[in-house]
Amino acid sequence: MELWILIGALVLIIAFGLYRFFKARKIMNTLTEEQFREGYRKAQLIDVREPKEFDGGHILGARNIPLSQMRNRLIEIRKDKPVYLYCQSGARSARAAMMLHKKGYEDLNMLEGGFKKWSGKIKSKK
Repeated sequence: MELWILIGALVLIIAFGLYRFFKARKIMNTLTEEQFREGYRKAQLIDVREPKEFDGGHILGARNIPLSQMRNRLIEIRKDKPVYLYCQSGARSARAAMMLHKKGYEDLNMLEGGFKKWSGKIKSKK
C-alpha cells in the first residue's frame, strides 16, 4: 500500500514538472545567444539572479530584478516592450516568465542556457 502511495506521489511530481515545462515553453521564446544578441538592445534586459550574483558579472546593459523581488517590482517592467530575461542556467528565468505572463506580459524571451553560457561582453563590480 505504501509503495503505491509513493509511486502515485512520484507520478504527480513528474506530471506537474512536465506541465510547467511545456507551459513555460508556450508563453516565452527560448533564444540562442545569437538570437538574444539580435534583440536585447531594443528590449528590457533583466537579470533575475540575486544581487551578489549580478555584481559578480552580468550582461552589459542589464537591470537586476531578482526573482525573489519581482512581484514587488513589476512596476519597473513595461508591458509594451519586449522582456529579455536571463539567470544563471535558465530555471529562474522560466519562473519569472510564468509570473510575468500571469500579470499580462506577452513578449517574453529567455536566454538559452543562461548567463553561464553567455560569451559576450559582461560588466562586473569588483
